[in-house]
This record gives sequence, structure tokens and C-alpha cells, in this order.
Amino acid sequence: MDYEFLWRPVFQSLPQLLKSALVTIEVSIISMIIGLTIGLLLFFARSSTIWLVRFFAGVWIEIARNTPALFQLFFFKFGLGAIGIIIDSYITVVMALAFNTAGYMAETFRGGFKAIPSSQLNSARSLGMTFVQSQCYVVIPQVLRAVWHPMTNQFIWVMLLTSLGMLVGLRELSGETQFLYSKTFRAFEFFAATAIIYYCIAKLMLLLFRLIAWRLFRGQ
Repeated sequence: MDYEFLWRPVFQSLPQLLKSALVTIEVSIISMIIGLTIGLLLFFARSSTIWLVRFFAGVWIEIARNTPALFQLFFFKFGLGAIGIIIDSYITVVMALAFNTAGYMAETFRGGFKAIPSSQLNSARSLGMTFVQSQCYVVIPQVLRAVWHPMTNQFIWVMLLTSLGMLVGLRELSGETQFLYSKTFRAFEFFAATAIIYYCIAKLMLLLFRLIAWRLFRGQ
């Protein structure tokens, strides 16, 4: 093997890689927050007594869980673009990842709510709490503890899926790596450095989630 390793271009471009890594983290957090919120609403919608609301939630969940994330991204970017709805690449990636996350988290929440005995809700209602108060103060905190680990895994998955953004022009970590590689032709060096950055981000996020879990659930 006569390949000559040249790491200087990587070190010189490290500020650009780290800046694009921040874009990756930002997109991941925004997508996850939106996806969690919509996922919780989809869970309640699927339990609605109104069939149209149940149908809408069911369709969303089925499409999100049974079509590729890349297809969903292309639909929001190129599918909507074909009918005149042009969306910025950053917003497109957030929308696609939030759509995907909402479908998966709706099912995760369903498992979490099933793990909580119905007597918890009944007891809260018997104390005079409204349905919303019972959910917010009694049920959902217990559900959050039950789904914390799956939610952590989902966040890491979303962070890794941001790499698809390079296919629609987003200069996140993978997109920036591809751009720098095209300028220097140092494929191995740049992709190896990017893999290390992704690994560090994932481990830092896992540590952060563990610290948050310790703070929230240490008394339980």
C-alpha cells in the first residue's frame, strides 16, 4: 500500500468541522424536541374518540415507521418542491427528522403509558384533578422515566440521521466533510476525523442524558 497519509489539511480544517458539528447538534436537538411533542400528541390522538383524529394519527405513525428516513427527507425537499413549495435545506432536515421521530416516539409513549397502572389516573381524578392535571402531574412523569432509555437511543439515532442532510445541501458535519474532501482529496483522513467527532458527540450526549436522568429520577 503506497497511500501517503496527510493529516495537516484535517487539522487546518478542524474549526470548520467543529462548527458544522454544532449544526449537527442543533438540528438534532430541535428535531428531537419537536418530534417528542408531536409524538405525545399523536399518542393521545390515537386514543381519541373521534375517528378522523385516530385515522390521521395512525397514518402519520405508519408512514413515519414504515418508509425510509431518506425517502421522507426527499419528499419534504423535492416532492414539495415539485408543486412549488420550496423549503430551506435546514428547515427540510428538521421537518423530516421531526416527522420520523414523532412516529417512533408515539409508539414508545404508547408502551410507556401501558406500563403505568390505570389506578394511577383514577386515583388522581378521585382527588379532584382534571384529566390534563392528572396526566401532567401524575402519569406523564412516570411515563417519562419508563421511556427515558428508548428516548435516549432515539436522540442518538436522530443525531446520526442528520448526516442525510448533505444530500439536500445542508452543510452539517457530513456535508462539510464531503465539501472539504472534494477540495483536498484526502478521503481517509477527513472521514476518519469525522467518525471520531460523531463518536464523541454520541458519547457526550449519552453522558448528558445519564446526568439528566440521575437528576430527575434519583429519588425514585
